[in-house]
Formats: sequence, structure tokens, C-alpha cells
Amino acid sequence: MPSGQRETTVSMPLTPSRSDLYWRRIFEKYDKDNDGRISYVELRDIIESREYDQDLPDNLVDKIMILADSDNSGYLDFREFVEMMHHPDLKAVFGHFVARYVHSIIPQRRPVDTTDRWTGFRSVSRTDRDHSKSIFTYTDGTYEEEYSCWPPAICMIIISLVEIILFCYDAAKGHTDANGTIAKLFIYNPHKRHEAWRFLTYMLVHVGVVHLVVNLLVQLFLGVPLEMVHRWWRVVLVYIAGVAAGSLATSLTDPKVYLAGASGGVYALIAAHIATIIMNWSEMEFAIIQLLVFLLLAAVDIGTAVYDRYWQHTTQNIGYVAHLAGAIAGLLVGIGVLRNLEKRKWEKRLWWAAVLIYCCLMIGGILANIFWTERFMERKP
Repeated sequence: MPSGQRETTVSMPLTPSRSDLYWRRIFEKYDKDNDGRISYVELRDIIESREYDQDLPDNLVDKIMILADSDNSGYLDFREFVEMMHHPDLKAVFGHFVARYVHSIIPQRRPVDTTDRWTGFRSVSRTDRDHSKSIFTYTDGTYEEEYSCWPPAICMIIISLVEIILFCYDAAKGHTDANGTIAKLFIYNPHKRHEAWRFLTYMLVHVGVVHLVVNLLVQLFLGVPLEMVHRWWRVVLVYIAGVAAGSLATSLTDPKVYLAGASGGVYALIAAHIATIIMNWSEMEFAIIQLLVFLLLAAVDIGTAVYDRYWQHTTQNIGYVAHLAGAIAGLLVGIGVLRNLEKRKWEKRLWWAAVLIYCCLMIGGILANIFWTERFMERKP
């Protein structure tokens, strides 16, 4: 081509194949400097920006670059990038690491051709190019597509079955209240605070069939979907954090109250949904609607409690402090441990704030329960 003659480029067709759109979107997402190539540093950032259940090999970037950089330029162009994603040797060398790597950087979205819609298509002029190209938007829903039935979400189901079995055991002996054998052993009893297991095991004890059924329904409907995205161990951490926070807070604010039921854990699950909406806002479909639904549930419950207590003067034996403390713990621990599909700078700062606040509150609650002895004196019947 004669010098000075401008290269003629071919405009992208308005209806390219789904495959081309799919890989082009991924490539451009990680081509941070928009130079049409993915450098070693950009490839490293792709890997380090994701979260894994296991650590990746230290030299993973080097091996991928060696295998994928066919022209030894030190960069991956679009063709090399696509070939890398289909390279059989990568899976052979890195096994499940590469499989996890490839799956994690490719959100399974369907590209939407919006060339005929004012919301999605516009002509973009480039100062360094002599053409324009169509811009395609992609539907939200990356978070929803993370739902998986494998491994099966059975942890909350198992916890619920344990609660049912223990309730039935006491009920078979004529006790559906706090006087059953299991209930007496597991309930949080403020006069037996030295039996530390009660700060957690009270979640397994329920007073009455209605109390049991309501908690079971809520924790299954909220817990199972969380497990399908975030895996069982994260959901258990949130649940147990809510249970522990509920008993610790109640023992300090009202030392006479007995606690039974999984309400602290249930409210932790509600708040965990709010946490994951906050951290995955851009990756969710209808995030604002989901957030409003959970906020409405919490507001109705709190409003009902306040109305009954201060306007109706209703005497209740419900530990609402446990509900509130469970919700706070669920929000903080949810931000700390639940999956964040795409990390942003402000989310990292929020993560640190949530972890530090939760640790400070829990340490303070535990120490207060151990050393603030005068708070619990002269309380025995």
C-alpha cells in the first residue's frame, strides 16, 4: 500500500453472528487500553479480577500466553484470544483451573441486536478510524445465569430437616413448647449462659407448629436460591452469623429473654439478599425491584413490632432485637463472603468496611457477655 494512503476498513455488519458478537464483547471488555490487543498485564488482570474456590497456579498467565500467542508478539489479538478459548492444550495442561477461568470470564449472556431501537444503536465516530460501527447492548442477568443445581443446594434443607426432627421428638412426648427434652437442652436460657452452645443451638428449637412452619418456609425460599449462586458454605456462614448475633445482642439488651427459633438466621438471609443485590447491582435483572421487595418485608415486620408495642401495648415474647441483630449481621457478612461477580473500587472499600464493622461488633458482644458480669447478676429466679 502506498505511503500516505489511508487504509480502507470494512464496517461491521449491522447483524453480525451471535458468536462474533459474543467473543468480541468479551475481548473488548478486557482490552483496557482499546488498542485491539490484550497484553500480558491485561491477561493477568482478567485472572486476578475473578474469585475462585481454589488458588490458581502462579505461572498460569505465562503458560496461557505461551500457548495462545501464536506470533510471539507478546500480545493476544482477537483471533488469538478466540483460539485461546478453544485451545485443547489449555484444558489438558491446567485442567479445572482453565475450565473455571474460562467460565468465569465469559458471562453467558445473549447479545441483543438493537439496531432498530433507539435505546441500543448509535453511530460512533472514531478519531483514529475512518468508519462507524453499530453498538450492541446486552441484556442484564449475568447474576441470574449463575444459578446452578450442581452441587445441589441441600444445606438449608438439611438444617430444616434437623429442626423438624427435633420438634417432632419433643412433640411425640407431648411438648410443643419450651418444656421438651430437646428444647430445654438447646434453648437460649439467660440463666444458663455458661453453656455457650445455647447461643447457637436455640435456632433448632421452635415453640409451636406455626413458629416452626413460618421459619422453615422463609429460610427455604430465601436460603436455597442463595446456595444455588453462592454455594452452601457461604450461606451457612451468613446464617450462623445471624443466629450468633441475635443471641449476643439479646443477652445484652434484655438479659431476661429466652430465645427459641431460627429468626436471627432467617433475617440474616433476608439481609444477605440485600447485600448481594448491592454488590451485584449491574449484573442483576430488575435489581431495584428485588431490593424494594426485601426492604418492604423488613419494614412491614419492624413497623408491626413497633405498632404492637407502643400503640397497641401488646405483650409479646418475641425477641425483636435478635431479628434486628440477625439482619445487621446478614448484611455485613453477606457483603463480606457472598460472591461479587464483578468487583469495583467502591465495592472493595465497602467490603473492608463491612468486615471490620462486623468483627468489631462480634468481638465487643462476646467480650461484653464474658466480662460485664453485673449486667447478668441477680437474674436467677
